[in-house]
Amino acid sequence: MKVQTKWFGEIEVSEDKIITFDKGIIGFEDWKKYTLVYDAEKEENISIIWLQAIDEPTLALPVMKPEFVFETYDPVVEDELLKALGDDIQDDNIRVYCALTVPRDITKMTINLKAPIIVDFDTMKGIQLIADNSEYQVRYPIYDILKKEEN
Repeated sequence: MKVQTKWFGEIEVSEDKIITFDKGIIGFEDWKKYTLVYDAEKEENISIIWLQAIDEPTLALPVMKPEFVFETYDPVVEDELLKALGDDIQDDNIRVYCALTVPRDITKMTINLKAPIIVDFDTMKGIQLIADNSEYQVRYPIYDILKKEEN
C-alpha cells in the first residue's frame, strides 16, 4: 500500500510491515497503525529510526534502540500489560525502542527511557508502557553519546 508522509514523501508499505498499537502511543492515542522507516542500506548500524503513522502523514516519531545509549537497558514492566502483544511472546521476536526528542538545538536531544515502545514482530503488535525502573529518565541526554558513536 502507498502511504503519504510529510518527511519521506510517498512510501510503499507492505501489509506485513504495519505495526498495530491497539491503545495508540502516549499522546497519540487516536493513531493505531505505524511502520518503521529507516535507511535499509544501513540497517545494521542505524541508530535513528522513524515510527511513521500510516493514517497521519505528519506523525513520524524518531525512535532508537535504547542499547545504543544505555547498554544494560532492561525496563521493568508488568507482565500482564505485555499480553497486549499476544499470547505467546518470544524474546527473539521482541524489539524495544525509545522515543527521541530533537529540539532546534540538537545538542539538547534526549531519549525517553521511561516509556519504552515494545513491538512483537511475530504478531506485529506494539505497545508503549511506563517502566517501573526509577533510574530511567523521560529526558535522558544523548547528543554526546551519539556524537561519540559517529566517530
